[in-house]
Amino acid sequence: MRQKLLLVFLWVLLAGAGRLVAQPQQVRVGVYLMNLYDLNMDEHSFYADFYVWFKWKGEIDPTNIEFVNSIEKWSMAIAQSGDSSHMTLADGTNYRIYRVEGRFFHSFSLNSFPLDRHVLDIQLESPEHPADSLVYLPDTNAAEIRNTLKLVGWETKGSRLDSKVHDYGTDFGNPEENAQRYSNLAFTITLARPVSYFILKMLLPLVVVMLVSIGGLLLHPSYIDTRSSLPIGGLLTAVFLQQSYSDALPDTGYMVLMDKIYLLAYMLISLVLLQMIRAGNDHMPGKSDLQIIPRERRMAKVFVGIFVAGILILCAL
Repeated sequence: MRQKLLLVFLWVLLAGAGRLVAQPQQVRVGVYLMNLYDLNMDEHSFYADFYVWFKWKGEIDPTNIEFVNSIEKWSMAIAQSGDSSHMTLADGTNYRIYRVEGRFFHSFSLNSFPLDRHVLDIQLESPEHPADSLVYLPDTNAAEIRNTLKLVGWETKGSRLDSKVHDYGTDFGNPEENAQRYSNLAFTITLARPVSYFILKMLLPLVVVMLVSIGGLLLHPSYIDTRSSLPIGGLLTAVFLQQSYSDALPDTGYMVLMDKIYLLAYMLISLVLLQMIRAGNDHMPGKSDLQIIPRERRMAKVFVGIFVAGILILCAL
């Protein structure tokens, strides 16, 4: 009798220990991006159209999900794709695939404009099952982008899936519950502006303005009116050029990379103009300009060197 009681006690103890060390149900998830469009930096959002599939073994249905960073959930379109409502693979794995289209939130940082890169993300979780009972993991090679997808003005630098635990740090007012922790899977897409956009459309016009402004130092000091008109005209042109791209950006409240480059240009054009005024004061009719002309040419080289070095340093930072 005692032996039977001992065996029953051991069985109960082992069963309880088994429950304590039970592992959460694992779900393999993959995403295939079809379309990405309407990147709205003013409203910090973008639209995405993609397939998402789930593969799992276990009793919990992991397909009841919510997209954490979705906007306008009433307009989200989630439809089951194909005949996968009750599909089971050859190894007994449950399989579901859906097509999703909706608007998602992303906080665009423009500090490095026009060399900015943005990592857009789409995050999904199960609102019913915490991380100790359900875990979402990336499927093998399952972060793909349609190879014909082209985004005007952007280059796609790749995509990936990352699994983590989202700790909300609150019991949402229920003292009987611990802080809520859910398995979170994020599909990320990295976008970058082409370097040619920075060089040809943003930097080249400013370079021309700077060369014309600094080139005024190469004119003879006696042509004070012509010399001074070049940096003054360059200063006004630079202001209009900066305004043209600023109007296309949201009101950031901080200086972007291109603003810093233009600030450097303003400082150098102002120094060029001051140097011309100084040379005009030193120039006297009938007095030799042998000292002024070489000095002006040296200053022109110095200003060009400062402008080029300044751009390289600002881009590196």
